[in-house]
Amino acid sequence: MNHDKIVHIVDDDDSVRRSVAFMLKHAGYHVENHLSGIEFLKVAKLAPRGCVLLDVRMPEMDGIQVQQEMAIRGVDMPVIVLTGHGDIAIAVKAMRNGAVNFIEKPYEKEELLRAVDEAFQHLYQSHDKGMKSSEAKIRLASLTGRERDVLNGLVAGYPNKTIAYDLGISPRTVEIYRANMMEKLRVRSLSEALRIAFIADQKTAETPAISAENLV
Repeated sequence: MNHDKIVHIVDDDDSVRRSVAFMLKHAGYHVENHLSGIEFLKVAKLAPRGCVLLDVRMPEMDGIQVQQEMAIRGVDMPVIVLTGHGDIAIAVKAMRNGAVNFIEKPYEKEELLRAVDEAFQHLYQSHDKGMKSSEAKIRLASLTGRERDVLNGLVAGYPNKTIAYDLGISPRTVEIYRANMMEKLRVRSLSEALRIAFIADQKTAETPAISAENLV
């Protein structure tokens, strides 16, 4: 059961908060709603530790700013960022800022629950910190040059169409390279592939894969 697992939903859209809360409560999670990033930050330091579902597009303070402020205040909770469809650049920035995952709206129930479950794995087991830079580099070494080119484009925040244009190939071919790349890296989502790329770039194995110092 997940009754002791708390999910903080930070979204200014009431309908989103209600629908997400409904799904999570039925899955056994405890939910705390926050109407904005500012409201969440007022209580975050003393709030029960859990994971944070954070919308990136909010008035007054957007999700990226909330992430940065969490790091400054020492609020150490795994963040799942909710982005609009095609907001890959924002998603990459959120990942560099410390998000453990991102979900594009609209999303399926299974995708949401899987992301939340993975966030709690990070919270309790620190999977990212367990992967060393050397291991990440070994995984990346399995990629072909073209697969690495596609990954580099994704790390830069480019959508498939832009990567296709830059490489002189079709978007469909990019999708094929992307699928092959994810299979070789043994990941199920783009966020996991990005984490491996970020970990491989670290100068020391002891440095966390994604930390507040890596803000872009």
